[in-house]
Amino acid sequence: MGISTGDPAGIGPEIVLKAVANADVRSALAPVIIGPARELQKQARELGLPCAYPSASQRDLISASSDEPVIYDTGGAGEPIEWGKLSATAGRAAIAAIEAGARLCLDHSLEAIATAPINKEALKLAGSPFPGHTEMLASLCGSSDSLMCFFAGDLKVFLLTIHVSLADAIKAITKERVASAIVLADRELRRFGIARPRIAVAGLNPHAGEHGLFGSEEAREIAPAIAECRDNHNIEVSGPFPADTLFVRAARGEFDAIAACYHDQGLIPVKCLAFGKAVNVTLGLPIIRTSVDHGTAFDIAGRGIADPGSMIEAILLAAKLVRDERPTQVSR
Repeated sequence: MGISTGDPAGIGPEIVLKAVANADVRSALAPVIIGPARELQKQARELGLPCAYPSASQRDLISASSDEPVIYDTGGAGEPIEWGKLSATAGRAAIAAIEAGARLCLDHSLEAIATAPINKEALKLAGSPFPGHTEMLASLCGSSDSLMCFFAGDLKVFLLTIHVSLADAIKAITKERVASAIVLADRELRRFGIARPRIAVAGLNPHAGEHGLFGSEEAREIAPAIAECRDNHNIEVSGPFPADTLFVRAARGEFDAIAACYHDQGLIPVKCLAFGKAVNVTLGLPIIRTSVDHGTAFDIAGRGIADPGSMIEAILLAAKLVRDERPTQVSR
């Protein structure tokens, strides 16, 4: 399994090195650390972390018989990287690791990839047209449709819109977008072992619009999309429900997954319920990709105090998804 190191100015390298030393990780998979080897080794020395891992080429990965960690070196970063400092250099290093990981998964040298956090401003400084991992990986994999979904124990939350302003997110809630997201989520959750997912859709407005008193999007866009998915695709989906109580209902086991209309509507309850344990899973890719539920934490980078818990969870969930995947559902 590939594990990309994220933005090297943040906590990514630290939590990756701590995670691959974890006993549960080592017993579950053979880790392939993807990133700039010299920068990794430098940070490991300064933080007192193990990093005496050999470098491996793509050919080595294909023929490897050992489960010991290896480093797939994406090359030198060029200019020095400073902890906690935003830079194009760090952004380019993060992009190189993502691109390498996607390529290795697509040609089946790796079975999955778990990604450490990147910084969106650093990506922009590096010239990337993508605002985040999800959009970049969808492009690299040639996927026209993808969804950001968070696994928090038995609760799954997928986002109908992601890295856009709230004003733009509201405009983007159309019948077509909602229906296509539900169909994709149903297919992908079946791919990963849920035989018949129970999906609930959150309303966009307070009280899910209260029959038009607080907004018309529910009646005009969301409810018709739900009806289409039930009637035409035989999907077990219901709603729209008031978001202020829906997540509690799902956490108690009433639903398998929730469709959230915008980023913070979905992420606030996920992080309240399971911060440090939730895992970001990109649905709709021909590869398996998971990620942490937090950012680069520039404020503590280089101090050696970063918690690798979410990185460990992301790695272990990726390994589980590899085992659970039903290959007849999606061609790998």
